[in-house]
Amino acid sequence: MCSGNCLVIWSDHEDSFFSQDGRSHVDRDIGSVVQLMTKRIVTRIVNAYRMRKRPVSFARSIGVAVGENCRFYGINAGTFGSEPYLIRIGDHVTITSGVRFITHDGGVWVFRQSQPDIDVFGPIVVGSNVFIGIGAIILPNVTIGDDCVIGLGAVVTRSVPSGSVVAGVPARTIKTVEEYWRSVQPKASFIRSLPREKKRALLLQHFFPGQEQSHPISPD
Repeated sequence: MCSGNCLVIWSDHEDSFFSQDGRSHVDRDIGSVVQLMTKRIVTRIVNAYRMRKRPVSFARSIGVAVGENCRFYGINAGTFGSEPYLIRIGDHVTITSGVRFITHDGGVWVFRQSQPDIDVFGPIVVGSNVFIGIGAIILPNVTIGDDCVIGLGAVVTRSVPSGSVVAGVPARTIKTVEEYWRSVQPKASFIRSLPREKKRALLLQHFFPGQEQSHPISPD
């Protein structure tokens, strides 16, 4: 029995409240949680930087097989799904913002009460010289051939033959790449390599002749 303020230390071998280094198990648990949270935060910061600055390198680091001369814009942690190692991408491929690769069938959730381990997976293969537009979704077991354009917002549910332009929900072939080339030639401008200000001046002159200075664009 103790009167006044008492300090009680519980120590009983392996059940001791304090460890050999003098720290309580509670302190050690808190330290482990803080260390784990710090590691996760640092990992997220590093991944966010790599997704923004080195997106192709990031994709490779999580298991996506990526060829040469590819451009990835606006990718995020969900772009390549939960099984990125089931995705194969060829050479000279552009992936734009909001594109999603889905490598499993999440709908089998409805069977998990009777079949708790069920999953259905499917690989995705993208050929070479392919452009995938903003917000397109590529579903499992899809192969996209070479020289293809996937329109913005398309939901690709089946394989796409080489040389195709597809669009829509679900995606369907709307023309061949050769037909697409013939349709864009009358509208094409071959000024991509020009300096930014020179390009701006030419485009304003072309689309708004005589009004080039009406709506000046502030430099970044």
